[in-house]
Amino acid sequence: MDQHTINFQEKFTKFSEHWSPKIIAQMNDYHFKIAKIQGEFVWHSHPETDEVFIIIEGELKIAFRDGISLLKEGEMLVVPKGVEHKPIAEEECHILMIEPAGTVNTGDVGGDLTVEEVDWV
Repeated sequence: MDQHTINFQEKFTKFSEHWSPKIIAQMNDYHFKIAKIQGEFVWHSHPETDEVFIIIEGELKIAFRDGISLLKEGEMLVVPKGVEHKPIAEEECHILMIEPAGTVNTGDVGGDLTVEEVDWV
């Protein structure tokens, strides 16, 4: 069996674009995706799955229709399925997301920020 350690910092050096998740591992039917984000994303939800945000570097606000959660480096948040949310990062933030393979980054809304084919890094 060929085991490889995954180094987050090394993986983040392989791309520079924002809001473009990259797959770094798969566990069963789940993908582990990293992304560099900055600015505001779109309001969206994922009707079929929860979504996990883990902050590797920086800070991330996640707006909900009834408030905002602030996540700092080393923290995580699970957004329940079907809950509308909008990620916001004032400065560049590096995140790890865990979600079922095939989950679309813009959930149920689509649009210009939708990544149709997620690359592996």
